[in-house]
Amino acid sequence: MQKSVTVKVPATTANMGPGFDCLGMALDIWNSIQIDLGPAGMEIEGEGADSLPRDRQNLVFECFTRVFEEIGHPVPEISMVCRNEIPLGRGLGSSAAAVVGGLAAANHICGGALSPERLLELAVEIEGHPDNVTAAMLGGCTIVVKGECGLVTADVPFPDEISAVLFIPDQPMPTDEARGLLDDEVSREDAVYNIGRTALLVRALTTGDLSQLAIATEDRLHQPARQSIFFPMKNIFRAALSAGALGVFLSGAGSSVLAFAREREFTIGYEMADAASKSGVEGVIKVTKPSRLGVHVVEDGHGADGATS
Repeated sequence: MQKSVTVKVPATTANMGPGFDCLGMALDIWNSIQIDLGPAGMEIEGEGADSLPRDRQNLVFECFTRVFEEIGHPVPEISMVCRNEIPLGRGLGSSAAAVVGGLAAANHICGGALSPERLLELAVEIEGHPDNVTAAMLGGCTIVVKGECGLVTADVPFPDEISAVLFIPDQPMPTDEARGLLDDEVSREDAVYNIGRTALLVRALTTGDLSQLAIATEDRLHQPARQSIFFPMKNIFRAALSAGALGVFLSGAGSSVLAFAREREFTIGYEMADAASKSGVEGVIKVTKPSRLGVHVVEDGHGADGATS
């Protein structure tokens, strides 16, 4: 058993407009989880430092223990340090990062006892929705669907030059509340609308022909309903596109809005923030890139001497 490990896990954006519950993308914003076998302790730095539990109720710890339960081994005493850059409750996959990070750290300490496929299955079981956790685990842009024999995942290539411009509101949008707004049934017209745009979005990213991203990121299945609790959304979308964004959508269940761009990223961000402010919502802008890396080990303890790979 390894004595310590540090893993990094990315933020993610899910749905990407029309790809409801089946499309996700990793972003170059990271949480770091350091775990050492030994006297119990927990520290949290950065996002969530004032609100996340520092005991066995912490989601990272719960997922860490899940791996030991899965393989039938006693859970060791550990100290854990979480350094968080991913905002909570903003549609950027903070819970998925906690789930994937805890599972990956435990599995590494156990010498890779669980297969990547089983880890992903566990992550989806715990988190409830596959799009964020798949992107957090595998990196890049991913399609995930449930087949008869389990989860099926596929990578979607995307051009290097694409950037992600985020407007991150000060106000969170709880995922459960945002999902509770959605109808159980949709019309055939709306289903066809989203199917076509999802296909167009995958084609645009894969070929690098981004000229149709504005249409390809449109949606009728979840964003219209969620606007009822996030009124500035359409104004922010309109401002991003007017400033030169290639496409724009609500990140996950919100409240963050993500715009794709190849230039004028900060202008786009400032215009998004200005539109939100005029509607009474303040926030911050962040310009980043999609990440081709998912969760990965950055420091690997081998025994008592603390040697690293």
